[in-house]
Amino acid sequence: MTSVTQRIKEISQPRGGYIKPKEFKVEVLNDNAELSPEENISAGLVGLAVDYLTRYSAGTSPDDAFKISLLGASKIGEFDQAQQLVGQIIGLDDTSITNACKLSGYDVCFRAGVMWYKPVQEIAPDSATLSNIRTMVNRSLTFMKKYGPIVKDGFTFEGGYTQIVTAGDGDFLTSDTLWDFKVSNKPPTNAHTLQLLMYLIMGQRSVHKEFRDIKKLGLYNPRLNHVYTLDVSSISSDVIRDVSSNVIGYKTN
Repeated sequence: MTSVTQRIKEISQPRGGYIKPKEFKVEVLNDNAELSPEENISAGLVGLAVDYLTRYSAGTSPDDAFKISLLGASKIGEFDQAQQLVGQIIGLDDTSITNACKLSGYDVCFRAGVMWYKPVQEIAPDSATLSNIRTMVNRSLTFMKKYGPIVKDGFTFEGGYTQIVTAGDGDFLTSDTLWDFKVSNKPPTNAHTLQLLMYLIMGQRSVHKEFRDIKKLGLYNPRLNHVYTLDVSSISSDVIRDVSSNVIGYKTN
């Protein structure tokens, strides 16, 4: 099984990337909140917790918001334990955020394989990490109010996978934009922009009709509180054809 992100690591992009990050328009949002520079769990877990808690807080059911986590837990026989954690998520209190971080630790079982799993009982975010996650979720909810509403979240690409790219799931769709959330302390890279383009191409070939109306690609980083957008019309047909054929593996004329 090769995911979108794994495939990106396997290939070499043209100089600067298929889509150069500097081509994206940047908007800076400001809430006057400051994040702690130190967190005691991995950035990957923090990012997943922010993503899933944002979906939950925006109205997605807990089981749907933490769907990947539950699938991962089931692979190691800990579905019941994961369900208990989900059942104790009731908002953005410390216990709820801690449980979200623990649940995110199961994702690796589904995304990469059980050999990479580390016991979620060892995941214990400290007060600074909890505060950062809470702030980033609240920022994300504010972002959604401005750029939403969300029409689809946590989607996969049934009908759009290939023999080369067999897995991958996206974050959010609004009426005309495909969004991905990143919580890096740095601006987007060409790996991030290629990920978005792959999602768009795969989405348009998938069973999801919503992708037919997508006119923009967007990245939102709640850590930086920056919004990055690019008009799909500005992407050359040569780039789309190259990524479709040589990266994803579609047969194209």
